[in-house]
Amino acid sequence: MDIWKIIPHSFDVIGSREKAVAIVEIRDDAKSMEKKIAELIMKRQKNVKSVLKKVSERKGEERIRELELIGGDENTEVLHKEYGYSLKVDPRLVYFSPREAAERQRIADKVKPNEIVLVMFSGICPFSIAIAKKQPRVGKVISIEINKHAHKFAEQNIKINKVSSKVIVVLGDVRKKSEQWFGKCDRVLMPLPLDAENFLDVAVKCLKERGAIHFYSFGDRRDPFAHAIEVLTKKLKKFKFKIIDKRIIAQYSPGKVKVCLDVEVKK
Repeated sequence: MDIWKIIPHSFDVIGSREKAVAIVEIRDDAKSMEKKIAELIMKRQKNVKSVLKKVSERKGEERIRELELIGGDENTEVLHKEYGYSLKVDPRLVYFSPREAAERQRIADKVKPNEIVLVMFSGICPFSIAIAKKQPRVGKVISIEINKHAHKFAEQNIKINKVSSKVIVVLGDVRKKSEQWFGKCDRVLMPLPLDAENFLDVAVKCLKERGAIHFYSFGDRRDPFAHAIEVLTKKLKKFKFKIIDKRIIAQYSPGKVKVCLDVEVKK
């Protein structure tokens, strides 16, 4: 078997020029050559110091994918850099997608001065930090995350990026921890496609009389927004809402895509 033909053509690289981690998918017929594949990836991209392979889908309450080290340094904690800010992360402990950097900027561009923004399932705070850096006059960005590892990284990241005065990080369940923000938010982000629809009622309660929700979901590639629109129509039927924008964010699987609907809600 020609090893060059089985090296993944595209894979995620998280980190910086100094140190990065590559996350790859290894074909079943190439598992016996995975260590050699890792060596070639690190040889080709000098900043990659560790190679992790995907061994499961995202699972559990924290939606973490199991990753296995197949080459390089055991220490897979890195400092990822994008759009002028830095994010400390270990992909073996938390979920983070480098492919959504442009989406984080798109959302940050929409935030106006003095807004109160709530980020559900905030992870290591990439959305929150992108917002605070792009719109330094934001009121507050409340960031709620249940994964203890992600919360710890988030605390470090807001200090690294000097946005502690704007970004509030909260450890715990979104449904419980959002209560103190009911009726106080101008904008709510819901960047957890598999479960966001189950928290739409909480998102609406967090809004003021009028506000925006950025709702993430999955859709069939042939009709990407049908499921998300159906969910919104059902869950928000008691309110006036308008879909302002619809975006395909990324491919999730061969037949499925991740989407975002920007929604304006009036209670």
